[in-house]
Amino acid sequence: MTISVDGSDNEKYEGRENHTSSNADENHFDVVIIGSGPAGYTASIYTSRAKLKTIVISGSLPGGQLMTTTEVENYPGFPHGIDGPELMTFMQQQSERFGTAMLIDEVTRVDFKSRPFRIFTGSSSYTSDSVLISTGATPRKLGIESEQEFSGKGLSYCATCDGPFFKNQDIVVVGGGDTALEEATFLTKFGKTVKVVHRRDNLRASKILQERAFENPKIEFIWNSSIVNVKGDKKVSAVVVRDLNTTEEKNLEAGGVFVAIGHEPNTSIFKGQVDLDERGYVKVQNGTRTNIDGVFAAGDVHDFKYRQAITAAGFGCMAALDIEKWLSEKRTN
Repeated sequence: MTISVDGSDNEKYEGRENHTSSNADENHFDVVIIGSGPAGYTASIYTSRAKLKTIVISGSLPGGQLMTTTEVENYPGFPHGIDGPELMTFMQQQSERFGTAMLIDEVTRVDFKSRPFRIFTGSSSYTSDSVLISTGATPRKLGIESEQEFSGKGLSYCATCDGPFFKNQDIVVVGGGDTALEEATFLTKFGKTVKVVHRRDNLRASKILQERAFENPKIEFIWNSSIVNVKGDKKVSAVVVRDLNTTEEKNLEAGGVFVAIGHEPNTSIFKGQVDLDERGYVKVQNGTRTNIDGVFAAGDVHDFKYRQAITAAGFGCMAALDIEKWLSEKRTN
């Protein structure tokens, strides 16, 4: 159930009598969680169970990247796997059971210089004693028309997540950095062949990763090329590769395509508010704390290394415990 908290004619949040708050305003919260997905939902389960008045502002796609994932086989507790959207729905329902308010809206601006913090959305504004940033990161796309059509149908952005689905198939990996070569090497455990398509004639990846890839008999490189189309009947069966020097195009049979050209952290609204690294990821210290006292981060918005649902959920748990301790200390001082 999605709950309105902006004073409109829609149903308002209920069941808050056990929650503490430093402000009686219905738009003031102990914890505002910006972004849903495993990190945000897990954090909200913990903070709401701790009787902290919590709202999750989910963005336009509640559940994050897993909403576009057909099957998740490696999340503990589901021996036969579970669809990504179903897993996220369960997490949301579990959070709502403990009283979390859910709002489907985009945060357009934040003010972390004021106390309490101020969060602005397309429809309203909110104040909060603490904030969790869990807006995640978005995979860079190929930018071709067929990409969306085959996403989750043989086209993936995570080899660790989806590699086992492609046993004994011809696999194509797009990219030339560390991630691309790590994923290509990983995919040789499952695929019959792995072809790496790269726009240049040299790799950006570290030398050790290049050496491993060049020595692997299953990996073949297609240089100075890009994918211009993905083909198939309900599932990927081939890609069209264009030689960037000659513009010649050819079909490659492929049961799976893995796009590994990087991620963009969803942090544009936080520039100038919290410290970001050179790639735009939120910097954290001592667990999940940012440089702003009372503002925390969890999940892919700061974790550019693991990027798994289970690690995002773990960071969400850590952030909730950090927030609960921080609020308790502030309110007793």
